[in-house]
Amino acid sequence: MFTLNEALQSDTVLIGHYPLSLVLLHKDANYPWCILVPQRSNVTEIYQLDAADQKQLLDESCQLSETMVGLYAPSKMNIAALGNMVPQLHVHHVARFKTDGAWPNPIWGAQEPQPYTEEALAARVSKLRSALSGDDFIISDEAPEPTSNFSQTIET
Repeated sequence: MFTLNEALQSDTVLIGHYPLSLVLLHKDANYPWCILVPQRSNVTEIYQLDAADQKQLLDESCQLSETMVGLYAPSKMNIAALGNMVPQLHVHHVARFKTDGAWPNPIWGAQEPQPYTEEALAARVSKLRSALSGDDFIISDEAPEPTSNFSQTIET
């Protein structure tokens, strides 16, 4: 059964989902920062996904990246699946700017996380949902219902 890691639950807001992955927004307002989480149980590495899911994850990552570039015009997109602190497979998509507080270094530990104001969070979520909406993306405040391929329990 797929269950979203507790750290990911507490540090993010659900934007919606693609056929494979949840799309989460990190609550750190220092950076436009989305996370894809493939809805597969007991997967910690991309190579552990079957070939179809690997391709789907790449397609979803490219769609999310292109959307973020269109919205934020970053100097660079940082895309990474690290997993040192949170073992569940998740792929960070961080829009980086030469003017951000961590540039050009990694964002982790570079500065204190800044929470969004309620208004700024609502605006960012709305903008992302609007930009991502399409055939493959479903806007949602709740995780999708389980299908024959997987099941999950997610509290948002």
